Amino acid sequence: MTSIDEKRVYSDREGTTTVFVATELGVARVEASGDIVGEFAIAHRCVARDVATADGSLAVATDEDVLDGDFSPLDFGPAVAVGFDGDDLVTAGEDGTLARYDGDWHELASLPEVRAIDGNLVATADGVYQIVDDGVRHVGLDDVRDVSTDGVPLAATADGLYRLGNGWMDAMAGDFRVVNATDEPTETAYAGTADTLFSKSGGEWGESVEWEEVALPVDEPIVDLEFGNGVHAVTESGTFLSSVGDGWRSRHLGLKGVRALAVR
Repeated sequence: MTSIDEKRVYSDREGTTTVFVATELGVARVEASGDIVGEFAIAHRCVARDVATADGSLAVATDEDVLDGDFSPLDFGPAVAVGFDGDDLVTAGEDGTLARYDGDWHELASLPEVRAIDGNLVATADGVYQIVDDGVRHVGLDDVRDVSTDGVPLAATADGLYRLGNGWMDAMAGDFRVVNATDEPTETAYAGTADTLFSKSGGEWGESVEWEEVALPVDEPIVDLEFGNGVHAVTESGTFLSSVGDGWRSRHLGLKGVRALAVR
């Protein structure tokens, strides 16, 4: 079987950021230069449910199988979420099967309703699970919609946003749907509810941390966001947004049923 590490994805143009968007019509490839949203097209037609990248590798969860960077099937079956734990691809199936791929599939656990995978954390209806060795362990919370592992681990849940310190600690109250953070060059985090996107910058955490409301050019909930040369986000109805710190630019992709995005 083909190793996921052998499937690489490269931008056609130097100086651009390539973003892959999972939609019900397929995987769209969007080129962004700074905060300018440029060319976009369907790279592969399928019902894409999730997409993830790591060190140039690409993986896509579809209603039929998991696809690699050449959009070739990896013989997993219908999938709902994909992510990378280091160099290893981790996938969740419709039936809750969580498995690692290293050229072959290795089942790790059976989990209830997986919503997202980031690094070694898995967001599920039953809380956050951590991948350990060849299995998982439950590490708290309930009704988790999204997780982020860069910098301070964060979890978006139905009753609030949490950060991992001495256990899971309150970061902000609300019905959160999406979260992502980066620690390069400084720690920056975004988290969104159905109505509002919030952000914070700086490495300090605690009750004094100020999360600021983000002014977006569209009145639509963000379903996913990732960091590249700035930050890129997408709405379910197909509006793609990009910012490098001087405000947000947006462009409608004409694609519906958007589920996720990943930056090359």
